[in-house]
Amino acid sequence: MLFRSSRWLVFAPLALAACHPFLQPEAPPTPRKHPYTTPPALVRQTAAPIAQPLRQSPISPPRYFQEEIGGVTFQGVSFDSRSHRLAIADQPNGPASQWSDSQEAARSTHALAAVNGGFFTPEGRPLGRVISHGKPTGSWNPSSLGGGVWFSQTDGSSALVRRESARHLPESGISSLLQAGPMLVENGRAVSGLDTVKSSPRTFIAWDGATRWAIVHADACTLDIVSTALAGRHLADVVVNAALNLDGGRSAELWISPSVSGGPVFVRPFWNKPVRNFVLLLPR
Repeated sequence: MLFRSSRWLVFAPLALAACHPFLQPEAPPTPRKHPYTTPPALVRQTAAPIAQPLRQSPISPPRYFQEEIGGVTFQGVSFDSRSHRLAIADQPNGPASQWSDSQEAARSTHALAAVNGGFFTPEGRPLGRVISHGKPTGSWNPSSLGGGVWFSQTDGSSALVRRESARHLPESGISSLLQAGPMLVENGRAVSGLDTVKSSPRTFIAWDGATRWAIVHADACTLDIVSTALAGRHLADVVVNAALNLDGGRSAELWISPSVSGGPVFVRPFWNKPVRNFVLLLPR
């Protein structure tokens, strides 16, 4: 299985940069033996109060985090969109046609981190709308697996929104877009009606509604549990105002460069399978 502000939307202010040149690659690191060896100490937040994001906080560099909230272990990289940005790396010829995993995709594009992206069909076609480097592919998915959209516009603004809002945006002004779902958190609240039965590893994009973002891997849990754990809580330095579920299960993976504080980290169990696209973390 396999949002500084935008004048297009009324959801919340944010900023992400438009595409810029990639960093020079670094020598391949020796990945941390993780998560199958002894992990860093967990930061537990089982009863954290709902907080509001700081709109004028100082810019901090990307950093790795590992935390337990509501019984779910999360690990990922948090960053500030005033200095860094997300982008979509798609493989037009299907899974593993260019990169076998998130580590290879990130290194070949000089990214600081990467997680798997959206859903795809058994034939390897995207199950939803995708725009990578301004080039669109796939069709709009009307199901819950396409209920949310992350996008970045050519003017540098970015957002996490419902599919119905994203479809009104002119694609000529979008540099990257990924349709996935379901939405896990909206306006700081858990989304109702999510699955309470199927427990799987998860990956998602989280946003504070301003300039703090994170790309995250969660250990096996249901969609309802992860939504409830995240809503309005601090995840590293991100107060989760919105979160979008990506493909999970056998597709869930995360790689973080050694140049990121706390890295390197590579989370990809041996039974994972190649995916169609990746969400990359890059400097502005």
